[in-house]
Amino acid sequence: MQRRSRGINAGLILLLSQIFHVGISNIPPVTLATLVLNIWFFLNPLKPLFESCLSVEKCYQQKDWQRLLLSPLHHADDWHLYFNMASMLWKGIHLERRLGSRWFAYVIVTFSLLTGVLYLFLEFALAEFLDEPDFRRNCAVGFSGVLFALKVLNNHYCPGGFANILGFPVPNRLACVPNRLACWAELLAIHFLSPGTSFAGHLAGILVGLMYTHGPLKKIMKKCAGIFSSNMHYPGQQYHVNNSGYSRYQDSYQYGWAAYSEETPRNYDAYTAGLSEEEQLERALRASLWDRVS
Repeated sequence: MQRRSRGINAGLILLLSQIFHVGISNIPPVTLATLVLNIWFFLNPLKPLFESCLSVEKCYQQKDWQRLLLSPLHHADDWHLYFNMASMLWKGIHLERRLGSRWFAYVIVTFSLLTGVLYLFLEFALAEFLDEPDFRRNCAVGFSGVLFALKVLNNHYCPGGFANILGFPVPNRLACVPNRLACWAELLAIHFLSPGTSFAGHLAGILVGLMYTHGPLKKIMKKCAGIFSSNMHYPGQQYHVNNSGYSRYQDSYQYGWAAYSEETPRNYDAYTAGLSEEEQLERALRASLWDRVS
């Protein structure tokens, strides 16, 4: 694991310009906090990368479990940070508005820990199955495993439209893959274009996302939320707009989280130029990302 280079951080400057282009006030709070936290730890790392990265040897054999918390928040260089956080910006805006801020924060924390645990399991299994001890020493760092899990959620809740490939939104008709396969396409694309990235870390993220959308993870999280918030009461409803063209009112009583919903037709007269607030924000974000590509 190499130390990040000193000097002008072009990736960081580009990321900040993209955030300000979208508008800080247009970014949901948990998404914004995640961006700020990752930028902060890039500029002020708690530990050097070789003491923060995740490996079987360091975590399991040497019992250094704090790496499960440190590794997602540290990045190898400014471009590593840029691609991860540009992707987080895009996914966070959609998912946080869909799920609600408190549940989205819960998802981020849970996915961060589970992705790390599953990564360790995959590397340990490869080392045992292939009788190759180097897999135990593979050390991964960065938020990309969590992003692959969020990509599975985004494709599940918002099918169609755009697939996010290498941090940039690509229309599905150009990506040439069904939306549900976009995460697998990006997994292969990243490791074809950049062989040094952690295949096991990204695969772990996809598996965690599938455990949430098609497995028991979501139910387990709801049960845990019910246990910890059984004595808490959050009256009222939460309003947000989703991609289906309906306004959604979410009841916040059970578990203290957004749990139930009731859909009513969206009133388009309340929006400027016939576009919803989310559609205007989405258009601005797409324009920003494509401007950087071109």
